[in-house]
Order: sequence, then C-alpha cells, then structure tokens
Amino acid sequence: MTSVARVPCTIVTGFLGSGKTTLIRHVLANANGRRLAVIVNEFGDVGIDGEILKGCGDENCSEENIVELANGCLCCTVADEFVPALDAILARHPQVDHIVIETSGLALPKPLVQAFHWPAIKNRVTVDGVVAVVDGAALSEGQVSADLEALSAQRAADDALDHDDPIEEVFEDQIACADLIVLNKRDLLDTEGLERAMTTVTGALPRGIGVVTVAEGKVDATALLGLGIGAEDDIENRMTHHDSEADHDHDDFDTFVVPIAEVADPASIAQRIADLAGAHDVLRVKGFAAVAGKPMRLLIQAVGPRVNHYFDRPWGQAEDRQGKVVVIGLKGLDRDAVVKSLAG
Repeated sequence: MTSVARVPCTIVTGFLGSGKTTLIRHVLANANGRRLAVIVNEFGDVGIDGEILKGCGDENCSEENIVELANGCLCCTVADEFVPALDAILARHPQVDHIVIETSGLALPKPLVQAFHWPAIKNRVTVDGVVAVVDGAALSEGQVSADLEALSAQRAADDALDHDDPIEEVFEDQIACADLIVLNKRDLLDTEGLERAMTTVTGALPRGIGVVTVAEGKVDATALLGLGIGAEDDIENRMTHHDSEADHDHDDFDTFVVPIAEVADPASIAQRIADLAGAHDVLRVKGFAAVAGKPMRLLIQAVGPRVNHYFDRPWGQAEDRQGKVVVIGLKGLDRDAVVKSLAG
C-alpha cells in the first residue's frame, strides 16, 4: 500500500505586535499557485487576525481555508480544537499543499510542536518549520515589545509581585523553538538600531539558525515555506524555560473585548488607545471601529503606544456598524478604567 505524503505545516510564532498576521497575509497574497490553508489561534472573542487574513487576494487561498480558533492556546486544546480544525482542512478537495498556523502572541510554541506526535495527527501532517517573528524596532530599544521598560521597573520595585518576567520568558521560548527568525520592521531602524536588534536576537539564540530582516512582513514565501525540518522529531534541541513544567498556563495575562461606539475620526480613537500604554498595563489592542460619515471599516492595531490604523473594507449592508477591540495586558490591569478610556 502506498503511503500518503504528510502535509507540511509551518508554525508562525512571535510576541504581541511583532507582525505575524501581516507576514502571513503577504505570503497568502503571493502564494503563486500554492494551495494554502491557515489556522489562526487567538485569545478573546473577536477574530481580528482571521478577518485581516480573509480576502487575501489569491484564488488559491479562499476564505474557507482560513480557520479561526479563539478558545485559548492550541497546545492546551489539541483534542477539542486543533484536531477538528486539521480534519476539516485535510478533507478539502483539491487538497491543500501547505498549512500555516499562526499562534497567539502569548503562546509557547514547543508544546504545539510536541502535539504533532498525537496519534490523530502524526501520520497526516508534519512541522515543516517554526518561524519566529520579532519586533526589530522594539528590540533596538532593548525591549521585546513597545514601552515595557517602566512597567518592568514597577514590577521589580513591588515586593508583592512576582519578579519573574513572563514577557521575557515567552519571547525567549519562542526564539528557542524557532528554525527561522524573521526580524520585522526593518524600515523603522537605522544602521545602529538594526545592529542592536540583531545583537539581541543572536544573543538569545541557543543554536545556529537563520535570521532574515524584512519590512512590513514582506518575506518571500519560498524562504518561509518548505524548510523541511520535521521539527516534531527534533524536539530535544529546543530547550525552553518551561521544559520542567508538566503543564503551562497564561495566568500572567488578561484579555477581554471592549465595544467601541462610532468615533468622530481615526485620530481620536488612536490617541485614546495610545494613552492606555502609559496609564495601564496594556500590551496590545487590535480590532475595528466605525467612523462617522465613512462607509469603510477602520482596522486598528496597537503595540504599546504605537497605533496603526487604516480603512480595510466597506461595512456590509446587513452588518452592524459596531466597533470592538481585543485588549491584552498583564494580569490585574484595571479593566474598568481601560473600558472607560476607550469609551472616550
């Protein structure tokens, strides 16, 4: 009996706001005939990343090939979420050539790689490679994400808080499990900034792997897909902070959804979101808003005080012009104050 070739899967990991979704959208839009499918893993009830990826512009990547899972970490929900998602994708005809898995920014990739040994999975798919996307602009400033220096100092000064930095550990674990590092936001760096960012990345690498620098997530799909690593069979070379833990959780972080009333202009909501980074323990904000007098939906993505926004598509005729964003921050942030701030 002839064995069926396993479908390769690329796991794209990276800290909050590093540019994972932008990178994957670029790959989808430049699939060049390759039939791709995407599994998007998000925290919270708003499928923002899936919405951004849909309508990628390539006929070989239809919207039905983008599966959103928003009930927590994939590696924690293998049986309930991940296996059914793979079943649905692998049943498609014609068969997909490659599956891209976008992890949550809070996820540890190693347990997900280990999940590829599950009996329901291992004979049908393989981990082609793990790609870690890092924020070059933040790294050049000595941080893994935007404007966390003051927050770290506050945590270190408070004896009531755990002094271990979960953000640094997540970043280092993502690097440790990667087969390729994509240093994103090259366009925001001068020569010295790029050198600082590269020094941080290479200093965190526990083994020799490639690092590529890109702007706006524009990496050639041929460089990203087809690494042929079989990472699930190379797990012993991926040493992380959490190897001694039987289980892991995300109790260091809070995530919740905030409805956004129609705004007068994009600048007003962008300023309110930027102010959150300085006033509260907010790491990431992403979502949509309706702008008065505008038929287009406003897409919002923020990392710390850096807020990007643009009109991405018209609101549907039967669609409620209700904005909402997902807020991700450190455990214990003042939700009521965040909601009040976003409400204007």
